Amino acid sequence: MEFTQQSATQWMLVWKLPMQGGFTPSTAPLLPKGCALTGEPQRDIANAAVTTRSAVVCKGEVAGQFIGLDGIETAQSDVLVRVAPLGRPVQALRLTPAEPQVSIQEKASGWQVAWTYFVTGIDHILFGYDHLLFVVSLVLLLSGFWTIAKAVTAFTVAHSLTLVGTTLGLIGLPQQPVESVIALSILFLAVEIIKRKPGEARLSERVPWVVAFGFGLLHGFGFAGALKEIGLPEQDISVALLTFNLGVEVGQIMIVALTLLLLATLRRVSDALLLPVVKLATYAIGITASYWFIERTFS
Repeated sequence: MEFTQQSATQWMLVWKLPMQGGFTPSTAPLLPKGCALTGEPQRDIANAAVTTRSAVVCKGEVAGQFIGLDGIETAQSDVLVRVAPLGRPVQALRLTPAEPQVSIQEKASGWQVAWTYFVTGIDHILFGYDHLLFVVSLVLLLSGFWTIAKAVTAFTVAHSLTLVGTTLGLIGLPQQPVESVIALSILFLAVEIIKRKPGEARLSERVPWVVAFGFGLLHGFGFAGALKEIGLPEQDISVALLTFNLGVEVGQIMIVALTLLLLATLRRVSDALLLPVVKLATYAIGITASYWFIERTFS
């Protein structure tokens, strides 16, 4: 949602609702106290989303008032709200099913848009379990810090390219096939981990950065799909894209560091346990990825 002030009392509400993500027809904006819609809303349907533009009149100050979304409790996606008062910094507020309303600040920081999308990027990699499992699988498959670093860097560069290209409308793929292939990419790594043998380097071990880069391109489409559902502020696209991507990378580094720490701890406790624990984790990852592939392909 974008809530933009045009004069002392006149505001414009632009609300973009994706045709997926668990939203229902009853989902509707909750305006600050003293604000009301005026005139007939204008609706446009494009790119699998309904965009509604409505004029709003506010009798008093909106600072300190709440803005939100009624019906978000049943949704499967967060919502970003961009509030742009005249002569003051833009505010980027985040709505979640647990917090369907947020307060408009009286004095917002100019860095708020960047911070909001940065945190959103971290959340998406940490709680986007398919991307998380792919990174974990890379760490389980490879050995040596620099080998892992090169593969993760290749994955980062690749998904950054497709994330930016898709978000800017330069490239695109249907979301459902992309999500299915993302599940297959995790399954591929799980199989590679189980089938590897000492002294017999498999394809993913010989050129891990090539494999990571190829699958990273697909994961970038997945990131772009999630960002498209959340929405980008029209006036701050570059800032939002950059900080969202930085947030994804920080989350990714956290996953790699935690996985390496757990493996190092396991080696220190009992080196004999390392192989069976990795195999058990790999089978769990493979089963999960197989379920996701079936669900995403045939649902």
